[in-house]
Amino acid sequence: MSTRTPRPNKTAMTEAPQGGFRQSMAWLHTWAGLTLGWVLFLMFLTGTAGYFDTEIDRWMQPELPPAQTHLNATDTAEVLLARLEKEAPEAERWFLRLPTDRNQPYPSVFWQGASVDAGASAARGNLKLNGETGETFQARETGGGQLLYQMHWRLHYLSRAQADVIVGFATLFMLVALVSGVIIHKKIFKDFFTFRPSKGQRSWLDAHNVFSVLALPFHLMITYSGLVFMAFSYMPLVVAAHYGVDGEARSQFIADVFDPPGQVEATNEPAPLVPLTGLIAKAEDQWGKGRIRNIDIRHPGDRNARIIIHENIEKSLASTAGLMVFNGVSGELLRMVPKEPSAAKGARDLFIGLHEGLFAGPVLRWLYFFSGLLGTGMIATGLLLWAVKRRQRAERAAGKENRGLRLVEKLNVGTIVGLPIGIAAYFWANRLLPIGIESRADWEINALFITWAAMLLYGTLRPTNRAWIEQLSLATIAFALLPLINALTTDSHLGQSLGGGDLVMVGFDLAMLFIGAAFAGITRRLIRKWSPTNGDQKAGRQWAKSLDLARSAK
Repeated sequence: MSTRTPRPNKTAMTEAPQGGFRQSMAWLHTWAGLTLGWVLFLMFLTGTAGYFDTEIDRWMQPELPPAQTHLNATDTAEVLLARLEKEAPEAERWFLRLPTDRNQPYPSVFWQGASVDAGASAARGNLKLNGETGETFQARETGGGQLLYQMHWRLHYLSRAQADVIVGFATLFMLVALVSGVIIHKKIFKDFFTFRPSKGQRSWLDAHNVFSVLALPFHLMITYSGLVFMAFSYMPLVVAAHYGVDGEARSQFIADVFDPPGQVEATNEPAPLVPLTGLIAKAEDQWGKGRIRNIDIRHPGDRNARIIIHENIEKSLASTAGLMVFNGVSGELLRMVPKEPSAAKGARDLFIGLHEGLFAGPVLRWLYFFSGLLGTGMIATGLLLWAVKRRQRAERAAGKENRGLRLVEKLNVGTIVGLPIGIAAYFWANRLLPIGIESRADWEINALFITWAAMLLYGTLRPTNRAWIEQLSLATIAFALLPLINALTTDSHLGQSLGGGDLVMVGFDLAMLFIGAAFAGITRRLIRKWSPTNGDQKAGRQWAKSLDLARSAK
């Protein structure tokens, strides 16, 4: 009788390591997503709102007229220059911003180093002006949409260094979660077309897959480009690979990225500034009509004056533009700086341009916005999925209540719904705070965080299911009533805006109504799902069981 050594099962041999690797990736994906999930939710939500920061700015300053992007560059520059000569004599620098597109809809001026003794209104200042008259626009102080945009990488109440550390780690965790999520989903694209409603954990996983896969390229791009934003702190090897590692190489990188050309010392010898008309004509011959964004004048009135004209970055993927440097006295063209003076800077500017999306037209901007919403939904469903899975385990193991799970559930309510309520409070504060109150913009953002903190606290004091319904109901009211508050406190109400063709004000009010309706739909669905009076005995039992668990958790 012969014996034969059984042949090894190749499938088992190959699947075991792969299964172990995939299991490790699943663990990494779960905990990387949860650890900084609430920070990432804040970053994605406020960053998504930032794609319409200019439109939010306009709504929060209803005193402003429609955008002045139709104005002629030469005429506007002369008006702004005349105002600077009156406002900031003997300044070290004058900076003129021309109205070019939605990213810069109004003219404005900035100056520094002016002489108060010579009649300057202040040594340093910044004014938004009417490009036709040169008069200052009188509008309420506000943080506007720009503050919401900055929150997604500056956070708030923190120093820049502290915010960079937190946001940088959160972004790294996001990249880890994305890559590990792709690895653990063997049928990721098949799952994308699968959604099974009312299936508990399975439904949340399906929703998470849909939100993740639908905008996966955007999520990878926005996360990686966010890391490029922080090249020094989180991507030093990229800089070193192109510039080197010594101090001189680092200084060259800083000069290429941050230092503008035309840096010269003043001679303190007076000389008249050359008229801007000819310089603007030369720049428009080079770039085209309407392509001038900023005019930077160094040492105006000095023999060593320099005039730097910046090209508009609209419709350009890169975040920087070409420059033309002129002698401020003779008008001689001294230097032309291309958009990409080095390969490393060109790559960096490309990623930053993709991240900010300033080049995007209306259709692409909406695509950015919806992709950001999908990213926000991906993070929210991931947080909820974590809690649902462990809640089911806790229900099977009766009497073994997990305090960490309860904390996550409470934080989920207070963040996923509480933060949007805080943003609504930010808009309410803009309309309800007195116009002349000191530090008005600070109190607007304080209202956001005070409201958010109140929602977090409220979520800990109420049963979880009731906290969801009550906060969702409050979010519905907070957003849906914003157009009414706008109508009661300003002349820019929906009826007036529609009649005047003011699409920005119309769009904002309609967006708030849509958001309110979306929250109302979610609230109604949860009430029907959890209410014991809808004829569904199983739902009634789940409702009662969840209330019992919530009472025991209090």
